[in-house]
Amino acid sequence: MDLIARLRDALPAEAILTDPDVTGAYAHDMASFCEAGTPAVVVLPRTVEQVQRVMRTATALRVPVVPQGARTGLSGAANASDGCIVLSLVKMDRIIEINPVDRIAVVEPGVVNAALSRAVNEHGLYYPPDPSSWEECSIGGNIGTASGGLCCVKYGVTAEYVLGLDVVLADGRLLTTGRRTAKGVAGYDLTRLFVGSEGSLGIVVRAVLALKPEPPQQLALAAEFPSTAAACDAVCEIMARGHAPSLLELMDRTSIRAVNAMAQMGLPDSTEALLLAAFDTPEPAADLAAVGALCEAAGATEVVPAETPAESDLLLQARRLTLTALERVKSATMIDDVCVPRSQLAAMLDGTAAIAEKYDLTIGVCAHAGDGNTHPTVCFDANDPDESRRARESFDEIMALGLELGGTITGEHGVGVLKKEWLARELGPVGLEMHRGIKAVFDPLGLLNPGKVF
Repeated sequence: MDLIARLRDALPAEAILTDPDVTGAYAHDMASFCEAGTPAVVVLPRTVEQVQRVMRTATALRVPVVPQGARTGLSGAANASDGCIVLSLVKMDRIIEINPVDRIAVVEPGVVNAALSRAVNEHGLYYPPDPSSWEECSIGGNIGTASGGLCCVKYGVTAEYVLGLDVVLADGRLLTTGRRTAKGVAGYDLTRLFVGSEGSLGIVVRAVLALKPEPPQQLALAAEFPSTAAACDAVCEIMARGHAPSLLELMDRTSIRAVNAMAQMGLPDSTEALLLAAFDTPEPAADLAAVGALCEAAGATEVVPAETPAESDLLLQARRLTLTALERVKSATMIDDVCVPRSQLAAMLDGTAAIAEKYDLTIGVCAHAGDGNTHPTVCFDANDPDESRRARESFDEIMALGLELGGTITGEHGVGVLKKEWLARELGPVGLEMHRGIKAVFDPLGLLNPGKVF
């Protein structure tokens, strides 16, 4: 085949995978209800120059290219299309530089989030974005989907830490965007344009990331509530009073019971919502006391503050186990990430509960409550066609509810295949036209991750 022959001329033999039993493993990410095609070849480059050669070959032969990171995504953005080149960047995993003076790290896209975090911790520094899959997900994937995490309420999302990028364009040219400096406003902000673009505009091959000084260890509290409305009232009060928690997470009754069933954590069956708050301030105990008082005023039946980091880890264990516990409820899950204004959080949770009842499904919700980012998780039997249909319809209703409440269809997981029809509704016709115009400038042949985003 001309494609394979050209790639073999341009790349080391070990960088090219053609065995269907092997390439099939690269066909999709972790999303449900997202079709995936059969790739013609999987390429695992180790250098920028090798990525450029792949893109020049793809352009010459008009072959689509699907960039991939660790394939931990939840929207189908990394799914292969028939006959494509899957460009897996996991072998480009070098931390090139950590600079404590400039407080930056320069990394390749295949660096795992947790590996970067540990490396910069050795210098007394901190890379805040921490998706739940941080032990597996790659920085390139985080940039592609503009990932968030538990710490977003205080420290923000990936986009706020990407200072500059090296990007291989569709035709193989290398574009450098952004800066290494603490600030800079020269030209359009092309760096932000690539963050969240899901590999549809170019291939990120190097990133300059901002770092922060490592904060003190956080202390946490857990507050039990008799209703989601009371828990959400507490969230609103905490934020309105100017507190800056490093973590503010919420679990609904379904999530609590799933965790109890799996881990026997002993949370009372009467608990309708569990709110977890943490502070990494110089005086975290005082902050926890103030937030605990607000929780009690909002109707919390019990507030349990930790006195040590070890106790905090125990309190936060329930939140960390939520997805695993919900995955045990049924054979499949669909995880949404609708984000709404904090003031609409209670309406989002109550509306999701009503949708679960309407479709006779188990839908557990955990949320980054501090920034209104909810994660409704639809549990269903993938082998039951009717239940699978109801699961997809409930998923769509949840997204519609989020938009009705002034929110967005995705806070951190991206659009991919799963939500591209909904993206058009959120953007509107003028916004969609502008997006397509930008895509045409960077990828006029439509070779980069076709069929994704819009």
